[in-house]
Amino acid sequence: MKDPEPAPAPVAPLRPAAAVRIAVVVPCHRVRRHILQMIDALPPLVSGIYVIDDRCPDGSGELVRAECRDPRVSVLFNSTNLGVGGAVMAGYARAVAEGFDIIVKMDGDGQMDPAMLPRLVAPIVRGEADYTKGNRFYDLAEIGQMPAVRIFGNSILSFLTKISSGYWDIFDPTNGYTAVHANVAARLPFHKISNRYFFETDLLFRLNTLRAVVIDVPMDARYGDESSGLKISRIVGEFALKHARNTLKRVFYNYFLRDLSLASVELVLGALLVCIGAAFGVGFWVQSAATGVTATAGGVMLAALPTILGIQLLLGFIAYDIASVPQRVVHPKLPPP
Repeated sequence: MKDPEPAPAPVAPLRPAAAVRIAVVVPCHRVRRHILQMIDALPPLVSGIYVIDDRCPDGSGELVRAECRDPRVSVLFNSTNLGVGGAVMAGYARAVAEGFDIIVKMDGDGQMDPAMLPRLVAPIVRGEADYTKGNRFYDLAEIGQMPAVRIFGNSILSFLTKISSGYWDIFDPTNGYTAVHANVAARLPFHKISNRYFFETDLLFRLNTLRAVVIDVPMDARYGDESSGLKISRIVGEFALKHARNTLKRVFYNYFLRDLSLASVELVLGALLVCIGAAFGVGFWVQSAATGVTATAGGVMLAALPTILGIQLLLGFIAYDIASVPQRVVHPKLPPP
């Protein structure tokens, strides 16, 4: 009997874990009450801390510069308010330029537990992921701390993000507790990524274009007394349009521009057959309504058959897309920035 083949060795990180340099980027806007305590709680494995004052009206950046004595801290000031995405990307750019290996993004409002940071970066250090993010939906007991409106909204956004980003195996897309390898961050088109509330979702779409591996890391939900500036009524239309745009872009990039596979054929034929079936169906219905004559069995089949075949082909495309979630890390293959 033939001996089983040995399992492939896991991809090793670029450096030994002890030599990995980790930076934390903290976008600041109205976090004066929490920012100093948050910085003090960061573990020793963090080598650099970038506090990004995004034209903060309560002077969070000035407070850190005046009162924080931690030598790891650098305070950057944006000349205009760029939004959370713009602030984070300014921190990413500085951390990449200064040679850090992993960049963690944390908010300064105290809702992200610094003690979780080692678990967040561990998959990247071990070479299992290019990007990691927190997921507050693992522990059912902890979900009870989350407001019901957020649970519903997050579920809808998670489903839309699965479609537009191509990461069908992640959840909680608006979670801002994230870590990314610097080799991957250096190749993100910062000028094309949304600066404001769509930032985390848009970033996932861009990561998929790089075929980066994204992993969820379980975390507890923590809510303080800070109110969110995110108003559902203001962003629902914007988010819907941007999800639709990213979905079309991703499908074009992955199935027609950079590759052409059986799934590409399934998508084109499936959409074409559904349209043909729908056109015949509407035509026969209008004719029947105008003449009062019931459509023949042949006419019904002429509309139903292409529709059924088209739906089957589209389901095959969706199954292929779900199975195509990136599984092999890319950061060891990329040259350092």
